Amino acid sequence: MQPLDLLALAIFLVAWLFYEPFLTQLGRRGRLINTDMTVIRHAWMRNMVGRENRFMDGQLLGQALNSTSFFTSSNLILMAAIGGALFGGERTFRSASSLALVQTSSRVLFEAQLALVLACLARGLLDLIWTIRQLNYCIAAIGAVPVQVQDEEHHAYGDVVARLLNPALSSFNRGVRAYYFALAAAAWLFGAWAFMAATLGAVALLVWRQRVSPTARAVADLRRLLEKAEAERA
Repeated sequence: MQPLDLLALAIFLVAWLFYEPFLTQLGRRGRLINTDMTVIRHAWMRNMVGRENRFMDGQLLGQALNSTSFFTSSNLILMAAIGGALFGGERTFRSASSLALVQTSSRVLFEAQLALVLACLARGLLDLIWTIRQLNYCIAAIGAVPVQVQDEEHHAYGDVVARLLNPALSSFNRGVRAYYFALAAAAWLFGAWAFMAATLGAVALLVWRQRVSPTARAVADLRRLLEKAEAERA
């Protein structure tokens, strides 16, 4: 590897491995979609406890489970394709290096580039699989909540189920986020500069969507309304 490749790889590894701790620190200084959605999902689960017919809640979780299954299947297909290219040997390397846009100086570098994409997808796959398991636990928990719950126990039941749901969907977020970093890693095939630009661009896009996108503002407004309603009930 050239020194520029090593620098680009170091920037990527720092961004990939430390993005989530950075996001956690950012959330303590201001609102993010992730932190706002934690409050919103708590309110959802508390409202769920108060409903006699919880079919809608089960349907909503079923939709989340279907989405996770879709991403998991797509992830496996991508991993199989990249794994096939990675273990394709000299023939695959010659075919890829003959393309004008692909910048890879040796077979070792080419395999390292593919292996990094594969590692990003593999980490995302583990998060998505864990999401599926946790969502199944959430569905079971909703089914286990008694039909008639005392008023003073609404919050207790709702908070317990929310403590299952929030980690599940946080894991889903990490699984989807892996696609962003996998795309940034794939940019390494087009050179070290493209790799660095794609890495920084992915981080900037993720942070923008978390803090200042229209979706982030709408979610923050909904959280404020829910907190106001909760304060008035108290």
